[in-house]
Amino acid sequence: MIFLTLYRLNKRLWGTVRSLASLQPYANPRNSYPVPNENTNGFIFAKIFGGFEKIRSSICDLVTISRLLNATLVIPEIQESTRSKQISYKFKSFSYLYDEEQFIASLKNDVNIVKSLPEHLKAARRSNEFPIFKPKNSASPNFYIKEILPNLKKAKVVGLIITEGGCLQSILPPSMSEFQRLRCRVAFHALQFRSEIQTLGRQMVERLRAWGQPFLSYHPGLVRDTLAYHGCAELFQDVHTELIQYRRAQMIRQGIVSDELNVDSHLQRENGSCPLMPEEVGLLLRAMGYPSKTIIYLAGSQTFGGQRLLIPLRAMFANLVDRTSLCSKTELSDLVGPETPLPSDIFQLPRPKSESEIKEEWSRAGPRPRPLPPPPERRIYPHEKEGWYGWITETDKEPNPSPRDLRMQAHRLLWDALDYIISVEADAFFPGFNNDGSGWPDFSGLVMGQRLYERASSRTYRPDRKTIAALFDITRGNMYHPKHDWTLSVKEHLNKSLSEEGLIRQSLLSKPNSFLSHPLPECSCRISSLELTKQTEGKDGRVLYGDEHECPIWMQSAEAVGVRNDDVESAEDDNDVVEQQERNGPDFTTSLTSTIDHDEEWDPND
Repeated sequence: MIFLTLYRLNKRLWGTVRSLASLQPYANPRNSYPVPNENTNGFIFAKIFGGFEKIRSSICDLVTISRLLNATLVIPEIQESTRSKQISYKFKSFSYLYDEEQFIASLKNDVNIVKSLPEHLKAARRSNEFPIFKPKNSASPNFYIKEILPNLKKAKVVGLIITEGGCLQSILPPSMSEFQRLRCRVAFHALQFRSEIQTLGRQMVERLRAWGQPFLSYHPGLVRDTLAYHGCAELFQDVHTELIQYRRAQMIRQGIVSDELNVDSHLQRENGSCPLMPEEVGLLLRAMGYPSKTIIYLAGSQTFGGQRLLIPLRAMFANLVDRTSLCSKTELSDLVGPETPLPSDIFQLPRPKSESEIKEEWSRAGPRPRPLPPPPERRIYPHEKEGWYGWITETDKEPNPSPRDLRMQAHRLLWDALDYIISVEADAFFPGFNNDGSGWPDFSGLVMGQRLYERASSRTYRPDRKTIAALFDITRGNMYHPKHDWTLSVKEHLNKSLSEEGLIRQSLLSKPNSFLSHPLPECSCRISSLELTKQTEGKDGRVLYGDEHECPIWMQSAEAVGVRNDDVESAEDDNDVVEQQERNGPDFTTSLTSTIDHDEEWDPND
């Protein structure tokens, strides 16, 4: 009986989603798709600003635009990793993160790509003789055909500056499905991390697998810019509140935010506009039945709010690990490469005043009697100045990034790349903040999109933050000992988010902002031998789910059909395990976990 319950509990927590098993990755061209020739309309060079998510999404859009305009793409410059950011001399901007040779070779049948402009055009570029555009992430294909193409044909070179995480609208007309599939080929096949990143990423996955049990990846999504955009400052109630408000004021001045500076953060949270806090995620996972020994990988190069926010989650799940837990300092420094030492920021006392200077000050001090001089300023120690928020205690204006800050920004690209590899390979993934409505691509969305593409039946949670906030409001005074009905409601919602219902909601909310977060139906096909799926359309007539083409014959394999044995359990089925745990006492889950750890090796194909 115990082994039967163990098996069923394992399936409920880690099993694949049977209803999505028929979806298979298929981004190959399906219609007439000519190979580009060398006689193009000119060159497109681009500068990409932003972090990991914006870089990845922007590169995909650049390749698509180059195909649309029949242009030759120059390897784009990633501004976060240029030499001015004090990175290792071994790398240039693009090669700091991605494999250039793989990128060019993988797309040879789609777009002509070169590493740099021809020599006779480089000088003209340095003197800004070519037209430069700054397209929005919502730019339409017509904008490029009517505005960019004439300039490209005339000048033979056009520059693009991309700051919004993309330069082409997410949803394209049905007639441009091949361009959507090109986006998928770029994101999921051509954009491979450089070999050192891939090697270390695979080693980290192997170390997690060596524990003998499945693991879950969790990305908090606590980023200063998105928190400021939505006005979530009051959720922190410390120095981070001031930092968020400062950034929000900047966004208002720049026209990014049109709302007021001070908004009700708790109302924003109830509307689903603020992230799920790590404590809430821990309670949700515990309600789902994940035991305290579950391995949770914390993704994200930085968590705004610091380790303090992770204390409740770590108390519930002791096996909370990150890259620093899985990698040695030597492995991480080898990934960064040799770097020029930066000048140390050592606090220095002011130069003592000479006797003559003291007398001169005394003579200029004014008429007597004089008040006692103020006490000397307290020394500011180095540990008080360290960190990205040290300035807020000294000035009202945020200083420009120091050389050390710029270098750390480049390092975060590498840490995000490692976390991306692990999150895509994880047995389950839980996002803390996606579909935020800002219009910018987010880390969790890109991970969810690649997991959906590579294996749609993988266990990827898609929680509705508005629904979750309402559930927590019900039990806010007793979160750690909720009622049985509340637990069942959480299970029902999260289980639905795994299946078609979650996918349809994802298509409505996420795809209009980022195609890569939901590459269906363009980049998938459906195995015809499995159960038929009803087609679902949105109010605008766009097909949300069920319009995938039938997979080619060579994909109709026994392995693909075999996934019909995978299953996702509903909230009603979970009652059996809950009741069994209640009958056997509180130590039952611990005994099951111990059995998983020592007596039976978990098989992801079960």
